[in-house]
Amino acid sequence: MIPNPFLGLVYHWLGGLASGSFYVPYRFVRKWSWETYWLTGGVFSWIIAPWLFGLTMTNDLPSVIAETPAETLFKVYLFGVLWGTGGLTFGLTMRYLGMSLGMAVALGYTAAFGTMVPPIVKGELFTKILPTLSGQVVLLGVLVCLAGIAVAGLAGMSKERELSEEAKKASIQEFDFKKGLLVATFSGVMSACFAFGLDASGPIKAITKAHQTPDLWSGLPSLVVILAGGFTTNFLWCLFLHWKNGSAYQYLSPVVRPDAALGRDRTEVLETATDAPGEEAALQAPGLGASAAEAASARVPLFWNYVFSALAGVTWYFQFFFYTMGETKMGEDYKFSSWTLHMASIMIFSTLWGIALKEWTGTSARTKRLVALTLAVLIASTVIIGYGNSLAPRSTPEGEAPPAAATAPVEAGN
Repeated sequence: MIPNPFLGLVYHWLGGLASGSFYVPYRFVRKWSWETYWLTGGVFSWIIAPWLFGLTMTNDLPSVIAETPAETLFKVYLFGVLWGTGGLTFGLTMRYLGMSLGMAVALGYTAAFGTMVPPIVKGELFTKILPTLSGQVVLLGVLVCLAGIAVAGLAGMSKERELSEEAKKASIQEFDFKKGLLVATFSGVMSACFAFGLDASGPIKAITKAHQTPDLWSGLPSLVVILAGGFTTNFLWCLFLHWKNGSAYQYLSPVVRPDAALGRDRTEVLETATDAPGEEAALQAPGLGASAAEAASARVPLFWNYVFSALAGVTWYFQFFFYTMGETKMGEDYKFSSWTLHMASIMIFSTLWGIALKEWTGTSARTKRLVALTLAVLIASTVIIGYGNSLAPRSTPEGEAPPAAATAPVEAGN
């Protein structure tokens, strides 16, 4: 497939829109604990949607999985498990650093490690990327993205300083910069394991193409394996919370038990750095949540809870559905930059959701300027990366003759 970086950029923006929006349907789920609706949506995110779209859009998915070397399957699955563990400490990051600083640090680590580790491990950073103008421009875009994440953190901290003392205490329960930096590092690096899993899934993509699947859809079978690993981590954690909170009955019960725990502790919520901005935007939505009449009733809208959880889960999956499409358009040499594009797009659309849902209403002019600067810097980073990819020399696809202009003329008489 001939690279088309700017079309790839559009696909990554669509993935960012899905990631920034997926949590909104969860706001319509009534009288279920977090672990119940998260696992319900997760079944659609990590099991049903990957297999459904994999079977629909690719050829011979079961055969592709069966033909993949066991070592590759295990490695990709393990990276999925590790990616899921990134959420185990994400809540602690918020507890020790506050929402804004904690999220900025974790997202920064995720963006930096997920983007730069694969080319460094392959030895391509100093051989293919740094020596070329296109590679230098792409790396500039990566640095601009990290700067945008830092500005987003500054905007959030500026907003937190304007909160009341009571709200500040609720936001940062026990500030500890050193401890918070450690857990944010762990959470961010583990969250970046999704990018490592995608990079390690090259053999799966090759076998998929050998089965005549179009290049655009060649990354979908990899998601089946990675997300199975993510499902494992989340499933075990939700089982633990069901046991702890006595909430497993909620999947089938049409009524709420009086002794059921419907609340949740921020540290119990298992989200990776790529999930959390969507939730924080959705939580700002005015008018969502149970009304007084609903709160007084013991009835549970089971059907609609499943519908909204499924909608949230499939929307979540679409972030990586479009990611794999965008990656195919970025070119082989600089496909590592797709992770930065993904992270930047998530932040862009999460910020836009926050503006639309009036998250920043009542803040100072300085804070609003920082929000505007966040958007400008992050959008600029995606354009710079796309431009850098467009500068890369295009190799002739295998089996095609080189352009006529590049062919030496044949002398008459020969």
